[in-house]
Amino acid sequence: MALARVRSLFIPLLAITLLLAACGQTQSTTFSSVGAGLGSSATPSPEPWVSYPLTLTDDAGRTIILAKKPARIVSLAPSNTEIVCTVGACGNLTGVTDFDDYPASVKNVAHVVVQAKVDAEKVLAAQPDLVLAAGNGLTPEAAIKQLTDLGLRVMILYPKDLAGVYHDVTLVGEALGMPDRAQSTVASMQARVKAVTDVVAAAAHPRTFYEVSVFGGTIYTAGNDSFLSSLISLAGGDPVTGDAQSGAIQLEDLIAADPELILLGDASYDLTLATRAKALTAVRARSGWGQISAVRAGKVIPFTDDVVTTRPGPRIVDGLEALARAIHPELFGS
Repeated sequence: MALARVRSLFIPLLAITLLLAACGQTQSTTFSSVGAGLGSSATPSPEPWVSYPLTLTDDAGRTIILAKKPARIVSLAPSNTEIVCTVGACGNLTGVTDFDDYPASVKNVAHVVVQAKVDAEKVLAAQPDLVLAAGNGLTPEAAIKQLTDLGLRVMILYPKDLAGVYHDVTLVGEALGMPDRAQSTVASMQARVKAVTDVVAAAAHPRTFYEVSVFGGTIYTAGNDSFLSSLISLAGGDPVTGDAQSGAIQLEDLIAADPELILLGDASYDLTLATRAKALTAVRARSGWGQISAVRAGKVIPFTDDVVTTRPGPRIVDGLEALARAIHPELFGS
């Protein structure tokens, strides 16, 4: 399960920062569908003219010069793939990872990253005009150097917060000559975020523990000042956080923090946690956990939207909305 969990995140949870807040009286709020527009086949309106050669700066501060509009794109992270698709260039993808799963059409694209390992020969075979890598070691620096030394244009994307996701959508849209589609996506995301924060603004923020995983006796959660902890805050929770770098938290520290709500993100991958009854039984059986307020009150929730909550692409707002519903069902409906 550990390998599947690591691959599912594909970007460090340690660097995640996002969303929400609540309304004075109980109300039910619904949101737009998950990932709307990513797989759309509708013919887009003509984009404004983008002049090439084009000089851009990526998230690692590197200068990227594009001689022409990229017609063939390789993505080395699922989040990058979703950004490419949301700006209308899904059909230009010639290489992705073996963990890419959204939109469905990308499952048919050649895998150039297998079990988190970049295959340089497969990347070359995909003949990319642009390679979109992931920062902070998610795409190994050695692999980025190898691809760059082979003469490929490599752009590194690594959003550290929600504003960073907006920036990356805009950056990719500009690189691919589709700035209007990118701006439209960002505007839609911002409107949906505001809809959530407006609702939770006045609500009490329960102490919320998000379980990333429990592996080898170590408990992992949102790191201090991470993307994930900021999302929990935006969604109307007071995040219980772990180590800033690893997200690890000691059991005694978790007990001392005494969360009022536990969200099991690993229920997305572990069937033994898939229902509220199973989740509560499993957590109550853990040594020391029975004294935590959330466990005593039965506030242990399987959170099955982990992928969209931890993947920093256009669907990150779906993750924020899911967090808000889990933390404040009285405001958003079950």
